[in-house]
Amino acid sequence: MNSSSRARVAALALAIAIGLAPAAARAQEEQSFENAGLGAASAFSTLVYGPVKVAWAITGLVIGPFAWALSGGDSDVMWRVINTSVRGDYVVTPAHLRGELPLEFFGREPGSGI
Repeated sequence: MNSSSRARVAALALAIAIGLAPAAARAQEEQSFENAGLGAASAFSTLVYGPVKVAWAITGLVIGPFAWALSGGDSDVMWRVINTSVRGDYVVTPAHLRGELPLEFFGREPGSGI
């Protein structure tokens, strides 16, 4: 391949790349707007959801020892109350809003899956 053929191939490749760049930029821009919207929605949702979850967790930490005392010293009862209230999600993420992950307000027992 001589130098003029190489120059033509390079010019053709550059023209194709320039022609495809606006379409790729538009697709990326649309995706950026979608991600920005989901990010803003998750931040706003967390401002509402987060304090409620923290209050629920604190309530469980306070009630857990009372459950232990009222059950005659049964630690399993206390840990069920504490695990249910303290475990779970504290932040709403875009994946929660897309439905990719479940938002868990009530926590699960350790080792129960997911």
